[in-house]
Amino acid sequence: MFFNLAACSLSLLVLLQCWTLLVCGFRLTPSYQPHQNRALTLFSSTAEDDARCYGPLSSTFTELSDEMGGSGRAAVIWDCLRAGIDPNLYYRNDSGIDSSDKAIVESWLEAMSADFDANDISLTKNDLLGKRKDQGLGADALSRLQKLMKQCRSSAACADDSVTESIHTIENSIGSISHIKVSADGTTKLLLRLARGYEVESVIIPWLDKGFSTVCVSSQVGCAQACRFCATGKMGKMADLTAEEILCQIYFANKVCRIVSSIAAAGDSATTLPPCDNVVLMGMGEPADNAVAVVRAVSTMADRRMFSLAQSKITVSTVAPNPSAFTTLGSSPAALAWSVHAVDDSLRKELVPTTKFSMEELKEGLVEALKSRSKKLRRTMLEVALIDSVNDSEKDAKLLISLAQSIMADVEGSKVVVNLIPFNDIGHPTYRTPSMEKVLGFQKIITDGGVLCYVRTTRGDEENAACGQLATSRSK
Repeated sequence: MFFNLAACSLSLLVLLQCWTLLVCGFRLTPSYQPHQNRALTLFSSTAEDDARCYGPLSSTFTELSDEMGGSGRAAVIWDCLRAGIDPNLYYRNDSGIDSSDKAIVESWLEAMSADFDANDISLTKNDLLGKRKDQGLGADALSRLQKLMKQCRSSAACADDSVTESIHTIENSIGSISHIKVSADGTTKLLLRLARGYEVESVIIPWLDKGFSTVCVSSQVGCAQACRFCATGKMGKMADLTAEEILCQIYFANKVCRIVSSIAAAGDSATTLPPCDNVVLMGMGEPADNAVAVVRAVSTMADRRMFSLAQSKITVSTVAPNPSAFTTLGSSPAALAWSVHAVDDSLRKELVPTTKFSMEELKEGLVEALKSRSKKLRRTMLEVALIDSVNDSEKDAKLLISLAQSIMADVEGSKVVVNLIPFNDIGHPTYRTPSMEKVLGFQKIITDGGVLCYVRTTRGDEENAACGQLATSRSK
């Protein structure tokens, strides 16, 4: 499979992180299927969620251990998954090489216009798997793993019923990469083609000076919140992602980072992708509208035996459809961000037309959620898509100051940061991007009011890849 790559540009501050994803494309594969006999044991669930299976990515460590016949086997599988390696392939041939790895190499070299022979790059994986690399998986364990993968694939309608595979893999059972774009600074857009036939976007943002990357993932295909300034909102909600589909975005991001590091190690070190150390659920979709899958996925991200990410380095952003959204999402081991956009109720209703609750009601929901959290997770972010002559007045800034200070006064040990996101064009007839002078003036009012405030640098808008511009399409 070959990938199309084109240059695009996007850069985000680590504290601000990613609010929406970038556009790419992936290969069609069979569908992610329900496990009819598995009950969701950790979180309250919906009827739709109970009909889903939990595969190797989204099963809890205990569940996977039970399926595999031991925690040691589960640990071996997660040594692979954490590195973006498919254990279904790794333990079935001498090299353990996934055929798609070379395609990623070729795609990256093409994107970077590198004069380098892909055959000179070693994709040996043994050094990545640590002390258990020689333990392996025997015939019984591989058979159990294949049974789990098959259940994920066969219980629901496949996107392509004609596809038959001798080995059930992550690519043919959950999702695969079909399109990659790489910017000059290494920011990498991925489009996954899910086994159910939907496409979902994610982005890897490298921080070379800090030695890590942030990956921004989606929780839904489309979004029902219909924010006026967001292209994703125009799509409407098409589907909730399963926990497996949310987590496979991190799996593929880790895979790409690993492979690109191999390219750099082979001598082409002009651009690399450090390991993913931050995850933000700020892409397509409203996490609160798919809370069961989001909470399960975040728990897997933070589990030290699984993706092993620090809780403070996972952020879940919500527009807050209702006050309880904060408590629901706050049950996940992650920081919370609130997409505010305007504090004035009438203006917020204009920008987020699905709004049903006052800002005071929503604020109280956030306050109650923060009070129930550990002090390490009481840092929260207020996000504002700043639109010229709409929500960028001195009055709007002072209302944000009052909101932030009120939250910090009500919640001991909390810290509130305001994140300003200059509006990116989506073809709206009247909305415009404010001048940088106005943006910085707005920021100064907030910082002078004693509230920490950042301005997100806009990159990638020429590719419809910036915040608010995502709407599952592929640039040619």
